[in-house]
Amino acid sequence: MSDLAAPVAPPAPASSALQATLRAFNTNKASWIGLAIFLIVVAAAIFAPLIAPHDPLDQDVLDRLKPPSAEHLLGTDYYGRDTFSRLLYGARISLVIGVVSTLIAMAAGTLIGMLAGWRGGRFDTITMQIMDMLLAFPSLILGLIIVAMLGPSIENIIAAIALTSVPPFARIARAPTIAVKGRDFVEACRSLGFSDTRILAVHILPNIFPEILVMGSLWLANAIRTEASLAFIGLGLKPPTPTWGGMIREGFENILDSAWLAIAPGVAILVVVFALNLLGDGLRDAVDPKLKNEA
Repeated sequence: MSDLAAPVAPPAPASSALQATLRAFNTNKASWIGLAIFLIVVAAAIFAPLIAPHDPLDQDVLDRLKPPSAEHLLGTDYYGRDTFSRLLYGARISLVIGVVSTLIAMAAGTLIGMLAGWRGGRFDTITMQIMDMLLAFPSLILGLIIVAMLGPSIENIIAAIALTSVPPFARIARAPTIAVKGRDFVEACRSLGFSDTRILAVHILPNIFPEILVMGSLWLANAIRTEASLAFIGLGLKPPTPTWGGMIREGFENILDSAWLAIAPGVAILVVVFALNLLGDGLRDAVDPKLKNEA
């Protein structure tokens, strides 16, 4: 009886929850390094017109295949174009395609996973079987098929990468939705007559979003790799548009004489993927309840 009479503890304020999350994020110091590196790459892409010493499309056959120097920090390619300038502008393409495709996949996959977990039954079974069918195809192969059918434009590349990324987000959203929908506060919302849409959007989504955010940071790295892979095999944006995958492909033809042409964009992809993985580890630690309590 005394337990029934005990007052209910008020929910923790948002500022306290944010502080707990930041403390948990701080437990993984490397995550700040990943965040800093990623922000530097984003800033370099945004301010590429101000940072780039040369026009990435300007050709000078007299300066082709020049090694790194003070004038050309990363040398020049077969057409005499400045590799460093093309690397900066290529970051724009990679980040735009990666971020937009990941956001689309995150929104669509989260919606599909939440609806499947919420409704259950035959709808859940059929929906997850479709997701399993998509997961059965390697993401690169499926993206290759879609881009080959639709054509190598930025819109088609984004659509292809987004489609291949939907099933993992649906999976990651479905499981916590099933767990959360059985909790007392959801039953209270039902008893008050709240609509399914309101319960999903206002009460369930905030509870599962941290896990989706962690997945998004890790899948962004996969989207950048996929875009580079498609460009490398000739299904990226058409030349002379600079893309990291396209630069690796062009540099591969002169790998023995001018190795820097392929190494520079390869290292750029490696750095961004490494930074996003460090950031994803930090976000995972921040949303882990056990680590929050320890912090």
